[in-house]
Amino acid sequence: MKKAFRLEDLDCANCAAKMERSVAKIDGVQSVNVSFIAQKMTIEADDDKFEEIMDKVVKTCKKVEPDCKIFR
Repeated sequence: MKKAFRLEDLDCANCAAKMERSVAKIDGVQSVNVSFIAQKMTIEADDDKFEEIMDKVVKTCKKVEPDCKIFR
């Protein structure tokens, strides 16, 4: 399954790159793209565990950028 999510308060391109690298390491994530300019994250992950994976994505992103919100 591939889904796009709107981001809010992503402060810099470096943080976007860090988030992308961190999310890519999560089991079940096939691809991820975080765009600082568009304030958007696109994730492709296993269909059967998508919500569980997204919970991990949110936690991982909070570690990198505590102020950033992911609208699901």
